[in-house]
Amino acid sequence: MSSAFTNLHESLQQVLAQRLDWTELREVQERAYTAVAAGKDVLVIAPTAGGKSEAALIPVMDDILKHGRMGVACLYISPLKALINDQEDRFREFCIPTSLTVMKWHGDVPKGDRCWKDGEPPHFLMITPESLEVLLQEKTLSQDLRRVRTVIIDELHAFVESERGVQLKVLLSQLDRITKHPVQRIGLSATTGNPEEVLRWMSDDRHGSELVAIPAPPRDKQFRFIVEDDEDKRIDALVDIVRGRKALVFVNSRSVAEKLMRSASGRIRNLHIHHSSLSLATRKESEEAFSSQDGACIICTSTLELGIDIGDLDVVVQVGPPNSVSSFLQRLGRSGRRDKAAYVAWLLKDPCEVLCSVAIIECAMNKKVEPLTPLKKPYNVLVQQLFLYLFRHARASRRQLVTSVLSHSAFSGIRPEMLDRIVTYLIEQGYLTPDGEMVMLGETAEREFGRSNWKDLYSLISGGGEYRAVTPDGEMVGRLDARFVNSHNDGEISLGGQGWSMIKCDEGHNLVVVVPSSSATSGIFWTGSEIGYSLLVCRQVQVIHARGESSLPLTDDDDEMLRTAVSRIPAGIGRTGLHIRERKGERGIAVTVYSLNGIRFNRFLTLLLQHRLGSKAQMRYNDFMIRILRLGKGGAGERVATALREVQEMEPEEIGSLLPPPPSEGWKFARALPGPAFCEMALSDHYHGEEFRELLREMTVTVLPIPLPLPGKEP
Repeated sequence: MSSAFTNLHESLQQVLAQRLDWTELREVQERAYTAVAAGKDVLVIAPTAGGKSEAALIPVMDDILKHGRMGVACLYISPLKALINDQEDRFREFCIPTSLTVMKWHGDVPKGDRCWKDGEPPHFLMITPESLEVLLQEKTLSQDLRRVRTVIIDELHAFVESERGVQLKVLLSQLDRITKHPVQRIGLSATTGNPEEVLRWMSDDRHGSELVAIPAPPRDKQFRFIVEDDEDKRIDALVDIVRGRKALVFVNSRSVAEKLMRSASGRIRNLHIHHSSLSLATRKESEEAFSSQDGACIICTSTLELGIDIGDLDVVVQVGPPNSVSSFLQRLGRSGRRDKAAYVAWLLKDPCEVLCSVAIIECAMNKKVEPLTPLKKPYNVLVQQLFLYLFRHARASRRQLVTSVLSHSAFSGIRPEMLDRIVTYLIEQGYLTPDGEMVMLGETAEREFGRSNWKDLYSLISGGGEYRAVTPDGEMVGRLDARFVNSHNDGEISLGGQGWSMIKCDEGHNLVVVVPSSSATSGIFWTGSEIGYSLLVCRQVQVIHARGESSLPLTDDDDEMLRTAVSRIPAGIGRTGLHIRERKGERGIAVTVYSLNGIRFNRFLTLLLQHRLGSKAQMRYNDFMIRILRLGKGGAGERVATALREVQEMEPEEIGSLLPPPPSEGWKFARALPGPAFCEMALSDHYHGEEFRELLREMTVTVLPIPLPLPGKEP
């Protein structure tokens, strides 16, 4: 019996023994208990279903029970409301027998239930960052957060690289101020490539911290590649794979999910769909489908990667390769529980997808996962927090804004002069109104963000690009992309596996009224940036090409597919660097830059090369190469090489001046930023300019020999 188990409060021991038949803790829980009991901030990394939730909950419950703590002792913060709903039952199963109380608080909870009687706050409060922001504005209820001792942050990796992560760090800092002591932070996460850095990001080096990382135990895995270039045959293959099984079918976009749902409807029993633009009721119905004893199949995007428990699965189907190793590991973790082999069927359309899939599996086998990079210039969040501070305090001096807002560690990379320039701009634009030495919220801020008691300030999620689709009775169906709504003429759509007719569009309220339709078969799209494969995946493709084969035990057919894909990349390309190939084609001289660095990097490089090569050059790019036409007749390859070396030497200021600013709609408070600040933010956190420049500068530029003409062909 483990020493940690015997040290637990007696009532907690009884719960674990009677309800879970436990007499000892797993390694992850034992190690987490020791670290949490020592008062350290702890990051727990373990595979899906590896016991992370219990690793955080057990030591916190033990502390509350042993010390008789009253009030809100622990906040559980989740990136998803659905994950809170899912975890609520697990928390209650542990807490209720020990007389500890649990409450959830988020936007889908009726407003009347988002409160507690005086003196009776719950021991555990389960909440999203946005709802915590709202709670902090409640003068009475927020006082009950003064006794918080611990924060559990679930799916921490979902926050690190986003603006919500910056907001989360501000909220954690505010909790430290409210409680007047450093609140202990426990992060739960899947595998990440830089866990120590993620721990530092979460903990802020306020006191001791510890990483508890438990590798996934060895287990049987079964992978099957099905390659069909014909779409109808791929649907046939999908039907065969999932027939009679409980299956998750992962796709890489909402549009593909809807298209696949239309194609598979009527052919797969108990078929459901799950993505972020569907209504809560539709998603909940999908999540509950696996409670059926019969087979069930959910077509989903990354929304079911996170820790929502959908029970045992027979198979995970991956339609096209995922864009990262991290996503693959999350999806793989959904299968193979309770001593069953993990089974992933890859439904692919060409040899290139086979190559990328093999690269992803090889990375996972070699324990290589993408690192997480926090934002460096979160000016958008800074404006949000500035407005929130003035909303709470009515007015403040510039000095107060620096000491109160800018002092949060989330803004440690922002200079006071930048805040001063932003405040000056906000005054000029009417967002702020000066009052002697003080400033307060102005008419422009009230007009743009003041609706419903300033509720738009609490969230960083911008809804301007989507319309709510509702029935005449007001029932929410889902969300539609504004560009799709404005460009769709016949009004017939398919959403969530059902046909609808759009009968009325209210642009003022971003609202579309829909009614059921039996004739709606048209596609649907949502606007989004190009994601492409991660740098890690692309680099592994380059390694496989240089090696000439995979380290996986492939079937003969799969190996032939892999070799076909590898052969399409010319010989002479090593494991790193940029390689240039010039050849004569039907449209004249074509130059290809083999840059196996992902679509984000190659998009950035294409923009800078266009400036060096001139507007006449025609350029296209993907994850693995940049193709350039109309460069003249002679020496085109060397011209491109020269241009690449010139780009390598560019200074950050020059790079920033050449990049087009991205659409500001992606940042909720961007219109309240001065132009230079917005461009600086975009260069840093949209284009990732610093990382791009460092990566590019370390690359060698090689011009491959011009291929000899085939016999009988003119050179």
